[in-house]
Parts: sequence; structure tokens; C-alpha cells
Amino acid sequence: MLDETPIVCPLMQVREAWIDYNGHMNMAFYNLVFDKCLDYVYDNLGIGVDYTKVEGGSCFTLEVHVNYLQELILGDPMRVTFQLLGWDAKRMHFFEQMYHADEGYLAATSEQIGLHVDMQTRKSKPFPDVVQARLGALMALHETLETPPQVGHVIGL
Repeated sequence: MLDETPIVCPLMQVREAWIDYNGHMNMAFYNLVFDKCLDYVYDNLGIGVDYTKVEGGSCFTLEVHVNYLQELILGDPMRVTFQLLGWDAKRMHFFEQMYHADEGYLAATSEQIGLHVDMQTRKSKPFPDVVQARLGALMALHETLETPPQVGHVIGL
């Protein structure tokens, strides 16, 4: 999984509970899907739920910028990709893209900064060496990918 460029997360499908009064997937559930896919990536990097329980570290989200580009409706299959844009000893900058899995259109994007923390002190701390090695290897693969046009956008009128 960590040698994919970009990483492709397990497929998901829009559920009935996620549909709002406009007849499409509510904005909150786009974030839920992006977060579930991030859990998949974190698990494969060795910093997921098991790591939090055993090692006492975790990743917190510092910032998120979501672009809603095209609607998804009940039953639509979703494919989310993950691209590492950069990292340092304590942080990751990454980009997720959500596609309609059958029709192929880009439905939404999520640019995020994650911070590694010590769950005892609730303060930032460096990723373990083994995770830093995985991030370095992943970055070497992902730096060859084109930077998506939504990366770095600021909000405003």
C-alpha cells in the first residue's frame, strides 16, 4: 500500500444517513469519508489506532481545506486517493481527492496538516524513527506526482 502513487483507499459508498435536504451528500460526511481514508493511511504508516493504544502517540489535525467540486448522491461509490505533499519530524502535509468510483469525476478534495502528539502530555513530539523512514520513502514516491491545482488555495471572495 505504501508504494502506491498516490495511495488508493478502500472504496466507500454514499449512505442514506449522509443525504441532506438538498438530495446530495451533506458537507460533513465528505469530511467523514476523508477522515476514514486517513485512518487507513495512518494504520499503514504504523501510526493508527493500534499505535495510539500501544505506543501512546497519535496524530491530530491542525488545519483542513475542503473543496466541494461535484455532487455525490445516495449509493454513489467513492474512491479516495492520498498524496503526501511534505513532512517534517512532527507534521505531515497531505492531499486527498475523492472521485466518483464509476464515473471518474472529481467530487471533492481535502488538503490537511496533521501533527504527531504524545497522548500523555498532549504536546507535539517527533514521529518515531521507523515512521520517519516510511514517510521519507513515501515522499520519494509522491514527489514525482503533479501538485493538484487546489493545493494552497486561500478562501475569499
